[in-house]
Amino acid sequence: MKNIYFLSFFCLFALGCEKSEKIKLNFLDEYVITDGIQFKNTTIGGLSGIDYANGLYYLVVDDAENPRFLTSKIAIKNDTISRIDFVSVIQLNDTATSFYKENVLDLESVFVDKKTKELNFTSEGFINGAKNPSIFTTDSLGKFLRSFKIPAMFLANSKQQPRHNATFEGSSKSADGKGFWMAMEAPLTADGEAPTMNLKNAPVRITYFEDQTKQATKQFVYPLENITKPAKGTINLNGVTALLEYKKNTFFVVERTYQNGYGPYGNVVRIFKATIDEKSSDVLRQESLRDEKFIFLSKELLFDFEWVTDQLTEGIIDNIEGITLGPKLSNGNESLILVADDNFQSFGKQLNQFILLEIKKDE
Repeated sequence: MKNIYFLSFFCLFALGCEKSEKIKLNFLDEYVITDGIQFKNTTIGGLSGIDYANGLYYLVVDDAENPRFLTSKIAIKNDTISRIDFVSVIQLNDTATSFYKENVLDLESVFVDKKTKELNFTSEGFINGAKNPSIFTTDSLGKFLRSFKIPAMFLANSKQQPRHNATFEGSSKSADGKGFWMAMEAPLTADGEAPTMNLKNAPVRITYFEDQTKQATKQFVYPLENITKPAKGTINLNGVTALLEYKKNTFFVVERTYQNGYGPYGNVVRIFKATIDEKSSDVLRQESLRDEKFIFLSKELLFDFEWVTDQLTEGIIDNIEGITLGPKLSNGNESLILVADDNFQSFGKQLNQFILLEIKKDE
């Protein structure tokens, strides 16, 4: 397996693979919404995914007992977030279908079709309770429309054994508008071990679903970083929490390490650029990655929030779980907006944190 890891990076740096665009990310601003704010009889919190379409930002709420999404307007002035105004809250409680009743809606990401205004959600399900993860579509009022066929490897009782609370975490509309991508948070048990301080390159599957067929048609492997801080508690994990296809075959990938025992400083959050090139292996038909050969996506670090802790509230980077393109900045560059899931403060002090970054292309 080690030879495969080295081969993927050797290809990137030494064998003359296609030259990729150089990108830098610059921190611009942080905006924190006060804990416990009420909006239309619901609590603002659990914001685990974000997308922008038709003048509104859509925010998915990770609350399995009351699954819902919010719409909002985020005002950017002088390259800072000047205000965030919530517009609506839509609950997923459609009584005309059994889908919502039969599935656990542990919502983790959202992407919106700008033409139809339909919304697409990913849900982690509840693996320990044999409830499958899912990807499904609703109208703008939360009415269920359809679901996508899930590859058998991701089902709760599959022999590949998805890890509980580590399944469908990130998603992104494809850059060409013909489908979408879905990222697992952690490796399938059959694919390998989860990251530790000594284990790097734990394999996470990123799957492409075609709009026309509503099925998965290709799949690639993203290598997770190892955990960088010594354990203080019982939870020490790293995984993919958000995904954005910035241009065809080029992704922004958010990795979040969480370790308890550090209080509100238990997160390490980094953004990587990952690229599909001619060497990347399509593993959709591979049942296990432990013993089979494959080549990872190429990968490079773009941003580490430890670089800007002095510009964050109390030096905290929280549980970043959503990423979307923001508006053009005053200099014409594109921006990114990220959002943190505060888990409704159920694990201690956390922040409803929004981050504004600049995308800068090196000439």
